[in-house]
Amino acid sequence: MSKAKQLYELQETDLDIAHKAETLAHVKEQIGKDDELVSARAALDTAHKHLLDLEHQQRTAEWGVNELATKITTEEKKLYEGSVKNPRELMSLQQEIDLIKGQRGEREEQLLTVMMEVDAAQRDVTLKRDGLAVMEKEWAKNQKRLSREQTELEADLATLAQRRDLLLKQIDSASINIYEELRRVKQGLAVAKLVQGRCQGCRISLPVSAQQKARMGQKLATCSNCGRILYMD
Repeated sequence: MSKAKQLYELQETDLDIAHKAETLAHVKEQIGKDDELVSARAALDTAHKHLLDLEHQQRTAEWGVNELATKITTEEKKLYEGSVKNPRELMSLQQEIDLIKGQRGEREEQLLTVMMEVDAAQRDVTLKRDGLAVMEKEWAKNQKRLSREQTELEADLATLAQRRDLLLKQIDSASINIYEELRRVKQGLAVAKLVQGRCQGCRISLPVSAQQKARMGQKLATCSNCGRILYMD
């Protein structure tokens, strides 16, 4: 196996390691992350508190309507049982009853409005609660998947690290130093394939002499344009 091919395989291993390491970092970042759940729970809590407040308003309004109804019944009893005989007092009593009935009507309208708001708030709470349950189920499922991915990626990285160590043992230190320096300055791509006379690193056609040197593979051949190590299948 030529040095260029060994370095190309090392590069493929390094690129795979970098990709899987990046993926693993992203997976670890997502494990335990529950920002959306926290927001959904807060929204449900707010909706539930709003519902409780409206239900309290409804009970208060119902109490007020019942109180006025009782008062009307009491006053009408006075009016019709004959205990009040003075015409002025009767008129005053009737006016008071009419006034209370008007107040009761207003209270009943207020009660109806609150009852409609309670119904809407109950639907909102139910919707948010059901939505949260779905989110929690999906989150738990996703966490299990992420945990499996983490385990698989860590195993893959361990295997790739062993493969890299094995490759390093097969390559002389001078070639490795050249490779590492090029990898540092060429965004991780130190070795480029030579295909149909063209360097795949910079897409420039190379002279025949450079192609022949790369084809022989006895010594490292580099691209005269980008400086990358050339490798031919």
